[in-house]
Amino acid sequence: MHAVFIDASDTLAELFERLPTPLDMPLIVHHDPDIRPEEIPGVLFGNAPIVIIDHTQLPTAIARQCPGLKHVIFLGTGARSYMNPEELAEIGIELHLIRGYGDTAVAESAIALMWAGARNLAGMDRGIRTGHWQREDGVQLTGKTIGLIGFGGIGAEVARLARGIGMRVLARNRTPKPCDGVDFVDIDTLLAQSDVVSLHLLLTDETRGFLSRERIAALKPGAILVNTARGALVDEAAMIEALRSGHLRHAGLDVFCIEPLPVDHPLAALPNVTLSAHSAFRTPEASVNLVEAALQHCRRIAAQGGN
Repeated sequence: MHAVFIDASDTLAELFERLPTPLDMPLIVHHDPDIRPEEIPGVLFGNAPIVIIDHTQLPTAIARQCPGLKHVIFLGTGARSYMNPEELAEIGIELHLIRGYGDTAVAESAIALMWAGARNLAGMDRGIRTGHWQREDGVQLTGKTIGLIGFGGIGAEVARLARGIGMRVLARNRTPKPCDGVDFVDIDTLLAQSDVVSLHLLLTDETRGFLSRERIAALKPGAILVNTARGALVDEAAMIEALRSGHLRHAGLDVFCIEPLPVDHPLAALPNVTLSAHSAFRTPEASVNLVEAALQHCRRIAAQGGN
């Protein structure tokens, strides 16, 4: 039995090669973060039972070309953006997710995007670099309200950080969770009262397009939107219209419907958007947590005889 990490970046490859691997299980690290789906069967030699995937698409048709494949370890929680878990299960492939590894890293990034939007830091930076001394009034966040849509580990970390700077915290979650200093409310109340709305949902068939045109229209005028979860949670066209009209003051986005974001995408031309390249979770601490969790999955699978 062996495992293959098919799309290793330099950082993750170094960690996988440095940390102790499961006993009696060879781990092959394929140094190609830009591998194409059609190349996967060749990298697996058709018979590897375990594949580790960072961010590469795994269409079910490609998985069928890997007859030995029994386990997919996805480095994160958002596997549905890259593969169809139900279809994989139907052909006998078990999907393993990794939760919680980057909660603090993503939460800190969400707070950074919120602050960038409140003070238009990216806009002033661009202006100064092109000879424009662009000064404008910002939003003071102390005393303002942040609304968290989704309240798992990342949402809870954002709440902790936001409370630390004196913000009121509202949250909407399918199942409210007791948390000091957090008021759980319905979605309509959250949208109407929040100066900042931050998304922390998994992408599923039920949550796709959750922040719809109607819900964007219901946002408090001048609100800041932060998305470090998944681009498809938001009606992108409606968000762009709201940014252009000023109904949304600013959007801080780490995720997009199309990644990488095309250079000619409308979002790239808007002055009131701060963009980052799906990197909210990328810190050394989170990467170590991620790799150790992936190796633990390998150990557990090996202990079960690969079943």
